[in-house]
Amino acid sequence: MYLCTLMRRLYTLLILWLSVLTMSAQMVDPVHFTSQLKELPNGEAEIIFSAKIDAGWHVYSTDLKDGPIAASFNVVKMEGAEKVGKLKPRGNEQKVFDKLFDMEVRYFEHNATFVQKIKFTKEKYAIDCYLEYGACNDEMCMPPSSVTFKKEGTAKLPESEKAEEKKEEKVEQPKDTATTDTISNAQRSTLNTQLPTDLWQPVTKELQGFSDTPTDHSLWYIFLAGLLGGFLALLTPCVWPIIPMTVSFFLKRNKERSKAIREAFTYGLSIIIIYVALGLLVTALFGANALNALSTNAWFNIFFALLLIVFAASFFGAFELTLPSSWSNKIDQKSDRTTGLLSIFLMAFTLVLVSFSCTGPIIGFLLVAVSTQGNILGPTLGMLGFSIGLAIPFAFFALFPSLLKTMPKSGGWMNTIKVVLGFIELAFALKFLSVADLAYGWRLLDREVFLSIWIALFGLLGAYLMGWLRFPHDEPEHRTNVPLFFLGLLSFAFTIYMIPGLWGAPLKAISAFTPPMYTQDYKIVQTTVVEAPFKDYEQGMAFAREQQKPVIIDFTGFGCVNCRKMEAAVWTDEEVARRLTQDYVLISLYVDDKTPLPQPMEVEVNGQKRTLRTIGDKWSHLQATKFGANTQPFYVLLDAQGKPLGPSRSYNEDIQEYLQWLDNGLNQSKTSTNNH
Repeated sequence: MYLCTLMRRLYTLLILWLSVLTMSAQMVDPVHFTSQLKELPNGEAEIIFSAKIDAGWHVYSTDLKDGPIAASFNVVKMEGAEKVGKLKPRGNEQKVFDKLFDMEVRYFEHNATFVQKIKFTKEKYAIDCYLEYGACNDEMCMPPSSVTFKKEGTAKLPESEKAEEKKEEKVEQPKDTATTDTISNAQRSTLNTQLPTDLWQPVTKELQGFSDTPTDHSLWYIFLAGLLGGFLALLTPCVWPIIPMTVSFFLKRNKERSKAIREAFTYGLSIIIIYVALGLLVTALFGANALNALSTNAWFNIFFALLLIVFAASFFGAFELTLPSSWSNKIDQKSDRTTGLLSIFLMAFTLVLVSFSCTGPIIGFLLVAVSTQGNILGPTLGMLGFSIGLAIPFAFFALFPSLLKTMPKSGGWMNTIKVVLGFIELAFALKFLSVADLAYGWRLLDREVFLSIWIALFGLLGAYLMGWLRFPHDEPEHRTNVPLFFLGLLSFAFTIYMIPGLWGAPLKAISAFTPPMYTQDYKIVQTTVVEAPFKDYEQGMAFAREQQKPVIIDFTGFGCVNCRKMEAAVWTDEEVARRLTQDYVLISLYVDDKTPLPQPMEVEVNGQKRTLRTIGDKWSHLQATKFGANTQPFYVLLDAQGKPLGPSRSYNEDIQEYLQWLDNGLNQSKTSTNNH
């Protein structure tokens, strides 16, 4: 009864907690600016913009020509004062060479300060200005954003300048200022009324209403990947020997059937609680955003790659990695001396400790891989799936301890599994090194170099499975058998499949692991990136209505690094390019386009007025108000009336998923057309 009540409470809390976490919006606000005016001697002052930047994000510095969005100072009105010099950045400025822009970029992390010096020319002043800036993380970018500074007051001028001001007081100001402002406001109103309001109607709820969103799909994928990892962990050399320990422990306990079921259930639940708590602890220590930042941090990826190489060397027989025996022995003794639920929990804790040297790489890889979710839900679901996969067999053994007699003993087959795991860990280690290589632009692991090493690794794995290669801990008579023969055949087939990739073949099955296509130095067939025929929303939608075609909106930016990565890695695919050019009307909207609008537009967002001055401002406003998003790259499928045909999509270089997303939109478009 106690366990049933406990389980009901746990499930209730879990459901409530997951429902809260899944209500994540696509609007992000990673940079928080404050502004102030600091008066200086001699009638001068500084307008200071100070920023707090969320972990994983960075704000670009000033004077970045032909690159990402640089910080800039802009004046709307400045009466009684004038600028002195340029906008100056202050703080710990980072400098990195960006190969996509082919230039050195400068940015700030955590904190940033920008200062514009001014000089007062009159005692009475009125200042209306704003700082424009760009912010990105490793997956997305914000549109050009601004922070406004407005102030009116009285300045302390030197006596010499006060005298000059009195001479100028008799000069009359133009009387048509109010008229000019009135005309501008009228023109703004006219411009607003001319917008096709049906195309600008918000569709945020419709986007959220699609059940098969990328987030939902990826969360299921994370859970199932964790579940598979838990089952695979059972076969590792650190976990398998714990099965006899488990059986021995439960054979000593009460033989009552009802109690045996209850204790086996408690044992499995304890394993799940410990592993999920471990995932929550790691996420809590680093923070969900920090974990995401770590997953794309160059030095962290290098560390994790080296860790996997060390584990691989251990599996190859170079040395043994074990936790201090005193740790597990003390826990094991405690579990023998303690009775009741606590002893079962301690037994589960023993399992976790003893198995960690083998499950650690699986857990670490899982946590890093899912950290791009940006919240605590991904790591938790991954650990939940992993723990369930590991707990089910052990709960089964605890319930039926006599089944141990039918289980195979550790031996040569266990060494084979260790070696296979070693090859796989080396392959994954290369993926982590590739992330660091791309982040710093070293170009040491270009696509063909990466593939060459993978071809060698899986070729050697096939040779080992065929019995042609031996390691120190293998038995002298190590040779293949029928199951190993077929596994070796698969490894050789995979090796042959990768070889055309050395000359530019797309290798879609492993495109999520290999470096992007643009790092390939030699390609037999040169591919070009699709160019959008429309860069204006209304014009593109008008053409789509005329042609009765669905639309793909690409919210992008000239300074968006990940937009270029998506175009180079995904849009160059032949099937993707065909759909974009033939089946859809492609509209690319650049949120950092500095072309001035014919007249500024006054809009209201969340009760606050905002002035749209450029074309980029207009598209940024469209993205926020219609789709509830403000990061790039951002892709959405619409019908000719501006209604969504499926979930939105952002940075993800999986070509097959992108194709499926496009095809689902086409099917939805055909269904909607037939219904009408």
